[in-house]
Amino acid sequence: MIILVTGGSSGLGEAITRKIAGDPNCKVYFTYNQSETNAKKIESDFPNAIAFKCNFRNEDDIEFLKEQIIKLNIDILINNAYFGEPIKSYFHKIPASDFLLDFKENIIPTVILTQAAINCFRKKKFGKIISISTSFLINTPPTGSSVYVANKAYLEQLSKIWAVENAKYNIVSNCISPSFMLTNFTKTVDDRVIEQMTENHPLKKLLTPEEVAESVFFLLNATQQINGLNIILNSATSIK
Repeated sequence: MIILVTGGSSGLGEAITRKIAGDPNCKVYFTYNQSETNAKKIESDFPNAIAFKCNFRNEDDIEFLKEQIIKLNIDILINNAYFGEPIKSYFHKIPASDFLLDFKENIIPTVILTQAAINCFRKKKFGKIISISTSFLINTPPTGSSVYVANKAYLEQLSKIWAVENAKYNIVSNCISPSFMLTNFTKTVDDRVIEQMTENHPLKKLLTPEEVAESVFFLLNATQQINGLNIILNSATSIK
């Protein structure tokens, strides 16, 4: 299988890339922006892993990656990349322009890349799309997460449309919605908030990127009968 992981060089993305690259039957391409050192280390550790530099804020980079999707004829697209912070400020204090900017930098590139992938998948009557959402849409969202949650809600609904419109072409689209994890993406979150999250967690420990990567790997190899699913990783703190 040929897989593309966006944002696959650090945090959750790195865990996903490493998990997939551990299977010699997979060839995994992954993108990085600032984590070039990590990207080179992954390439060094796995001969079947190849990195592409891609800044989601750069239209030329997105166009290049779109061309690579077509050229490489990928089998699976994993939408993981997200630029910005999960926690900003109270909704009424956030400039409206922030919502537009984050949408432009996250959702629009994902739309462009997924369209390219679907066009490839339809030609060969096979493909999988796995999109990383968040359990913030299921649980009570943390204060200050309105921009992030809004974008993830949009992505989750798009994932359903991709599933419905492409099922007859043997193309599936599923989401994974993890709860809070400790990664570079969440490093700005106050330690007191993290301590409270840990204390309130049923298992008294936060979800790890490696645990999420296991779920991604499951969908990678799952039957095409699994379509339109959202796997929620929140230890049943809230059940949809």
